[in-house]
Amino acid sequence: MRARRERCAKGVDLAVELGPVTLVNPVIAAAGTFGHGDEVARLCDPTGLGAITVKSLAAYPWPGNPAPRVCPAVGGGMLNSVGLAGPGVERWVAEDLPRLRERGASVIVSVWGRTVEEFAAAAERLGGLAGEVIALEVNVSCPNLEDRSRMFAHDPEMTAAAVGAVRRALTPAGSERCGLPLFAKLSPNTSELVEVAGAALAAGADGLTLVNTVLGLVVDAERRRPALGSGGGGLSGPPVKPVALRAVWEVARAYPATPIIGTGGVTTGLDAVEMLLAGASAVGVGTATFAEPRAALRIVTELARWCARHGVEHVSELVGAMECP
Repeated sequence: MRARRERCAKGVDLAVELGPVTLVNPVIAAAGTFGHGDEVARLCDPTGLGAITVKSLAAYPWPGNPAPRVCPAVGGGMLNSVGLAGPGVERWVAEDLPRLRERGASVIVSVWGRTVEEFAAAAERLGGLAGEVIALEVNVSCPNLEDRSRMFAHDPEMTAAAVGAVRRALTPAGSERCGLPLFAKLSPNTSELVEVAGAALAAGADGLTLVNTVLGLVVDAERRRPALGSGGGGLSGPPVKPVALRAVWEVARAYPATPIIGTGGVTTGLDAVEMLLAGASAVGVGTATFAEPRAALRIVTELARWCARHGVEHVSELVGAMECP
């Protein structure tokens, strides 16, 4: 499998710079789709990917939302309301991270919280992992108990508070910067996305993950109730790609020096090309993994073939190369 990928990529340099981190290629497994440990890595060789982002972790174990948690949506999409279920940071560090490292994965760890203090608590438990993970993602696209009317990522001030708390929790005493690059994962469900992105960067984020799911609802007409156990959920997959592309394009134009992981509806190598052209430095692959565990590896191969056919010697040439009207 690996030899075939190398032949497909012959003559094409797939390496990209994601802020201070160099990836062997721009394809990253998105958080929430590759599991916490090596569940999917047993089927999809993580050394063939730029990185994998583990499912978001809290400072404590969390059971998530009531079942059913996942249902299909029109257009090949998926609605989910898993509710950020997870084992907690400490157990993940002890049990899951070692298994990922044994498989040669480049790991991005994602954290979440319901309050600013919970974000800080999760980050504190990850101190000292600079040599074992390559970056930390701050998933601010989650409910805010201090302001139940909206997510952290719907408010520039609350986004800045959460990102700043994580930055401070990871920064050693006497140092200006922590040892891990920080990426803020933002929501598309706000008209203030560019402002929220600016707030995250000002608070200490080194880059951004754009975007999380789009809020949606699927109705079970026979039962006359929502199809998901908790009501609504997050729409992902092909239907959200135009939304994700728009978000990446707008934020990249506003903050052109910012590394962005473009995520949302990427199922083919061409999708990845489009995301890079819109301004992403790397591309997250998520929902496609549920139907095809090795989808991210296939997308790497397709991306390399597209570059070879179009005379692109370095995939980094595509980043932000779309002509703007």
